[in-house]
Amino acid sequence: MRDLPAREVRRERIIQSAESLRPIDNYFQHNFCKKMSKFNIKSKGIIVLVEFSVRNFRSIAEEVTLSMVKASGNELQETNTFVPPTKKKRQLELLRTSTIYGPNAAGKSNIIKALDTMQTLIVQSHIITQRGDKLPITPFMLDEKYKHEPSTFELIFIQDGVQYQYGFSADENVVYEEWLYAFPEGRAQKWFIRSYDSHRQKISMEYGSKFTGSKKLWESATRNNALYLSTALHLNSIQLQPVYDWFKQKLRVLSSPSEIWHPGFTYSLYEDEAQKQKVLDFLKVADLDIADLDIEEKPFDPEVLPEDMPSELREKIVDDLKNKKMKRAYSIHKDLQGNEVRFNIDRDESDGTKKFISFIGPWIDTLQNGYVLIIDELHDNFHPLMVRFLIGLFHDNETNPKNAQLLFTSHETSLLSQKIFRRDQVWFCEKKNKATKLFSLVEFKPRKNVTDIEKAYLSGRYGALPFFTSIGLAMGVFDGAK
Repeated sequence: MRDLPAREVRRERIIQSAESLRPIDNYFQHNFCKKMSKFNIKSKGIIVLVEFSVRNFRSIAEEVTLSMVKASGNELQETNTFVPPTKKKRQLELLRTSTIYGPNAAGKSNIIKALDTMQTLIVQSHIITQRGDKLPITPFMLDEKYKHEPSTFELIFIQDGVQYQYGFSADENVVYEEWLYAFPEGRAQKWFIRSYDSHRQKISMEYGSKFTGSKKLWESATRNNALYLSTALHLNSIQLQPVYDWFKQKLRVLSSPSEIWHPGFTYSLYEDEAQKQKVLDFLKVADLDIADLDIEEKPFDPEVLPEDMPSELREKIVDDLKNKKMKRAYSIHKDLQGNEVRFNIDRDESDGTKKFISFIGPWIDTLQNGYVLIIDELHDNFHPLMVRFLIGLFHDNETNPKNAQLLFTSHETSLLSQKIFRRDQVWFCEKKNKATKLFSLVEFKPRKNVTDIEKAYLSGRYGALPFFTSIGLAMGVFDGAK
């Protein structure tokens, strides 16, 4: 656990750095749409991810930092970068997208999971945990030095023109530190610093003069395993509302390639006449041979549930969906004679098509409202040109007028082109001494618009490549074996 002076030093460094740089599926559809309905909100202010840091989490030992701050260089400046309006004298220039490459098991996904974990704890720690419950935090387990230390998460972001710096250190049992600084007039304001006295097993709070509200009430209500930010917000802190809203409503994280958004959100947009054409435009541009969609709505019938479903789950589903209507979606194709043919999307369409349809709603919503979208393995089930199309929407001033941001991991090396990305938009991830290291392409000083980044990466110039033993060894065939 770091002491307060060390954190103050880090705070100054970061500030300076930022300145310079089916039936059952219908059940889940119903609940997903309820969950996602809060996201279909028109954003009123600027929402920006500036920098994220994490230490001692899963495969990450020493601190890694991913920055969305633009480096020097004017390539693709009109499309790939933007300047968010803030009250700072020196405006930050930021990136619309960034990508992380590296071999399997290098830790790319754990960087995304760290963001996901941070968001989950902020939004839900006050309600999902009771006193004594375990937090979903796992330290780096391959070094005794880190096993019994807390994990640290910190994020710098902009909400409604104000820059914030928020972070916390915690293990599965206790939140040891928590801090929040705001920059409403361009200068740092300390709002609160939390520390934990291990001997007294008690929280200690230090407040800045600009932080107002029922501080003692919030402090006394904060459990050792809950965040002060979450607790205070749910006890009516108006001042913390923008900070909490950024994580709850503006940050979208898809932290696993096996996890996909349910298409129900896309279907709900399709049924909105104002959004319908945008959904159809996506389908047309993607060249999926889908002319239209047909969304049917029927009363829920318990008889369609599988007979072997566990009774407890069956009862819960029936109770939740009683008197509810379920949606079934069909894609409309044209046969060679021009007649319409309906395909059951769940049954008849490919995995890639289903995934793309599920992405349409969140993609439109993110671009319309200027949200921050984080996705692990964006390329999964998608053709490289499909991925290029999705990224291109963020790099287009017409389709991304509110400067939405995208951060994703990928193995698709054909995207490593200076025609698509600036050099400061590409990051690499690899293991060193069994721990994840994150580094920027900028560190290698590739020549602007000259270096073939894909070729250089695959040749090993930047590292972050898998290393394979010989095929014979992998198959158990050794030299001299009969």
